[in-house]
Amino acid sequence: MTRSLRLDPVLIQALIAGALSFAHLHDLAEAAGQHGWKAWAYPVSVDLLLVAAWRRMRTLRAASAPARAAWVWFIIALAASLGANIATAGLLDMNHIPAVLRIIVAGWPALAFLGGTLLAHTPAPAGAPEPAPAPTAVSSDPEPAADITVDRAPEPAPELPAPAPKAPAMQVPPALVEHARKVADTHRATTGAPIDTDTLRARLGVPPQMADAIAAQLT
Repeated sequence: MTRSLRLDPVLIQALIAGALSFAHLHDLAEAAGQHGWKAWAYPVSVDLLLVAAWRRMRTLRAASAPARAAWVWFIIALAASLGANIATAGLLDMNHIPAVLRIIVAGWPALAFLGGTLLAHTPAPAGAPEPAPAPTAVSSDPEPAADITVDRAPEPAPELPAPAPKAPAMQVPPALVEHARKVADTHRATTGAPIDTDTLRARLGVPPQMADAIAAQLT
C-alpha cells in the first residue's frame, strides 16, 4: 500500500523562515570576521539553543516547576536570531561592522556553551508524593465483659505483614552534588554554621526531595 505525500503549508513556511534566518546569521557572522566553517556554525548554535530552551520550558511546565532559567536562555537565543535578521536588513554597513558587534559575535560560543550546559544538566523535577491514606476511625467505647468464662484453645499469633520495599534512592548528578558542596562550604565560611536543607533547596532551586538527597550526600 502506497501512502500519498501531502505538503503541509505550516511546515513549508517554517522551512522557508528557518532558511532565511540561518542565512542572515551566517552573513552577520562572516561580516564580523568569522569565515569558513565558523560562519556556518553560528546559526546552528543559535537555533539549537533556542530549541533546547523551548523544550526545557515545556518539560518544566508539564511538571508545574519554575521555568525562569529556561525562559532567560530562550530570550537570549531569540534576541540573537532576531538581532541578526534586523542587522542584515540594511541598517548596518556589512563591510564595516561596529567593534561592539564583533565582540558580541566572538563571545557568543562561550555564552551558548554555558546555556546549553545549564539546560542539559538541570535536574528533572521529581514527581509529587502520593497522599497518605486517611487513618481508620477506632471506637473508644470499651466492649462489655462476657458474663460466662469459656475455656478456649490459644489462637495462633497473627502473621506480621511483610515490610514494604524501600523506595529507590533519588539519583543526583555528580556535577550537581559538587556544586551543592561548594554552596555549602561558602555558607559555612560566611555564617559559621552548616547549611540547612531549606537554604540549600532555595540556593539550588531544586524540589524538596532532590534537596534531601543532596543533603544526605553532603553529610
